[in-house]
Amino acid sequence: MSDTYRSGFVAIVGRPNVGKSTFMNRMIGEKIAIMSSKAQTTRNKIQGIYTDDNAQIVFVDTPGIHKPHNELDEYMDQAALSTFNEVDAILFMISGVDKKGPGDQYIMDQLKNVKKPVYLVVNKIDAIHPDDLLPMIEQYRHELDFKAVYPISALEGNNVPEMLKELELTLPEGPQYYPEDQLTDHPEYFVVGELIREKILELTHEEVPHSVAVVVERMKDRVNGKLQIEANIIVERDGQKRIIIGQKGSIIKEIGICSRREIEALLGEKVNLKLWVKIQKNWRDNNQYLREFGYNKKEIVGFKDGGTSI
Repeated sequence: MSDTYRSGFVAIVGRPNVGKSTFMNRMIGEKIAIMSSKAQTTRNKIQGIYTDDNAQIVFVDTPGIHKPHNELDEYMDQAALSTFNEVDAILFMISGVDKKGPGDQYIMDQLKNVKKPVYLVVNKIDAIHPDDLLPMIEQYRHELDFKAVYPISALEGNNVPEMLKELELTLPEGPQYYPEDQLTDHPEYFVVGELIREKILELTHEEVPHSVAVVVERMKDRVNGKLQIEANIIVERDGQKRIIIGQKGSIIKEIGICSRREIEALLGEKVNLKLWVKIQKNWRDNNQYLREFGYNKKEIVGFKDGGTSI
């Protein structure tokens, strides 16, 4: 163990679908952030806690920043942008397989006012030719003075250990905020709800993924050795409900089976999972429903206050 222990918060920001959640899960060694090929998968700031003998880094996985189209989108952008001045360092992640777009430029413009160290992280280098890497990096470096640039593969792990060592040296001296075996500050019911939503993203299509919320209503009692979990799947229209239920209940059954497997692996115990699909019209533009479903703007600031969790 080093004589100097360091600790702090590091935000992961970027436009949707650049691989922020994949990176977070690799750093923590467990799946606490859901992943999907569909954009805007992450909706809340999710904290993953990395601890070793020399440092504790609390990674803050933020929603992908994008042009908002409803109140939920506004919440997601505010959740991401609010982290800039609350953390000790920022990882600005871009995708190596995508050209620089307006979303990247918008984030860059916001970062120009940040006084914390900002790292440029080029993800998905396993999917591009090395000759294409330098020209891409130069597009960003001439606009912002990054502390360092790290081409990585969150999927394969390329260059991730080297970046981790650099981050540890960047953090200030400080205490260990969380027990060494704690992986996230989110309560179990939040992570369980996110795992269910991930399976919905995988098994549905069209407008359904963006219109779905999952609310875990019960997660306490045990019957015959199985933890009883009840959750509501919220959609906006009757057609979306029919898609999620599927012909003769086939889709919701599959959602339940796949979700239960991951929940049992996460919690380390047998689970009895019951799912219901309910309609709340236009919930993404209704502040009352947004608060009820866990997207409360008033709770965005002050994420360092912590909580009990996995």
